[in-house]
Amino acid sequence: MDSPTSATPDKTPPPDLALGKVNSKPSGQVEFSAERFNSSVARLTSNSIGELQGLVSELQKMQEFLTSEVASVQRQIDSALGGINIIVETIGPWKSIASSQTLPPGTRNVRTGGLAAHIEQRNRVG
Repeated sequence: MDSPTSATPDKTPPPDLALGKVNSKPSGQVEFSAERFNSSVARLTSNSIGELQGLVSELQKMQEFLTSEVASVQRQIDSALGGINIIVETIGPWKSIASSQTLPPGTRNVRTGGLAAHIEQRNRVG
C-alpha cells in the first residue's frame, strides 16, 4: 500500500501556487463568466431603462397637460377681467351722476312709491 500509485494525495503545491500565482479558472471560463455577468447587467438595466423611459414619457404628457391647463385658466382670467372692465366702465358714469345729485344737508331722501312712503306721507299730513 505504500506504492507510488496509492490513493494518498500529493502534498506538493501546483507550480502556479508555488510561485505565488493564483489562477482558479482557465481564461476561457473567466471570459464566459464575464459575458454572463455583462448579459445579466444588460438585462437588468434594460428593464430599468425601459421603466425610466416610460416615466419620462408620462412626465412629458403631464407637462403638456399642465401647460394647456395654464393657458386655459389664463384665457378665463383674461375674459373675466374684460367683463369686469366693461362693468366698471358702465357703472362709472352712474356713480358720477349719483354724486352730482346729492341732496342738501338736513333733507331726507323719500321714495315716491311704496308702502313706507305712503305711511310717511300720511303722518306728515295728518
